[in-house]
Amino acid sequence: MGLVKAVVGSVVGTLSDSWKDYFVCDSLDNNTLMVRGTKKGYSGSDEVITNGSGIVVNEGQCALVTEEGNILEVAAEPGNYTFDSSISPSIFDGGIAGLKEVFADALERFTHGGDVSKTQRVYYVNTKEIMGNMYGTATPIPFRVVDNNIGLDVDVAVRCNGEYTFRIVNPLTFYQKVAGNKAARFDKEEILSIMKAEMMDQLNPAFAKISQLGIRYSELPSHTAELKEVLAAQLNPKWVEQRGIEFVNIAINSVTIPEEDEKKIRDLQLAAVNKDANMANATIVTATADAMRDAANNPAGAGVGFMNVNMAQNTASGLMQNQAGGYCPFCGKPLPAGARFCPTCGKELPQ
Repeated sequence: MGLVKAVVGSVVGTLSDSWKDYFVCDSLDNNTLMVRGTKKGYSGSDEVITNGSGIVVNEGQCALVTEEGNILEVAAEPGNYTFDSSISPSIFDGGIAGLKEVFADALERFTHGGDVSKTQRVYYVNTKEIMGNMYGTATPIPFRVVDNNIGLDVDVAVRCNGEYTFRIVNPLTFYQKVAGNKAARFDKEEILSIMKAEMMDQLNPAFAKISQLGIRYSELPSHTAELKEVLAAQLNPKWVEQRGIEFVNIAINSVTIPEEDEKKIRDLQLAAVNKDANMANATIVTATADAMRDAANNPAGAGVGFMNVNMAQNTASGLMQNQAGGYCPFCGKPLPAGARFCPTCGKELPQ
């Protein structure tokens, strides 16, 4: 009974697969990188592509025809294609000779238990730009803040988040080295973790190159073109060769630094500005004007308010005198020339 069942199964299976079918793929969404094609037409084995079957390729897709996991044909442009090199001949081709080939194929199936010795599949690779891949810095990234106008050169700890995009530019490499002979589909979640880790590794040197342009950390969201160029140069040689994937673009949603780093930058900028005598005078004038305005509105009385004005003037005067010795702006004691700390109160002096 087993032999009869095997013979009947092989003949029925061969006749079923000999009808011309066609393979299609529904629209590939943003999460699907590769999917196995759907066979339409007369019922037959999903592992056989009948000679003369059609393969439909839509925009943003690349069709790969495989045999035993190896790529036989590639269709990278939209259109309807006819497969003419199948392991299963069609009864509609070749008349009597074609019918003989069908039964010869049935004999081969019989020797393999009623099944084909080789399998063929159609895979569709998504070649559109894949959007919405989020990233964020788990740990702060050093960013060098450089301002040659005031001699500022300091490292701060930057945190940022946003999203990046990529595209499959070599479907053959992607299939051979990443997706393999998948039974159904390959989603981007299967590869996103390693790609994100590699991109985050490159953010540090990318930020270092961007900072050399004199760009402040707060201006990074408006300079994504420069960041994209640097990241593409660092990532694409490896990604294209190993995965057939190309880094396309990056967007930055926000950039933040710790409050202490922000204060440090402000203090350094103020100190650098006040090294210039004219700018120091301007600081005194502004501080005095602000103090006088506050004195006039002081609920404790104008006398108390103008005492604060005198304190502001003395502090500003001490700031200028400190550049040539002068007096400490904190305790009012004399200072040696070029001192960084007051020898009396021990406080650090504005430079």
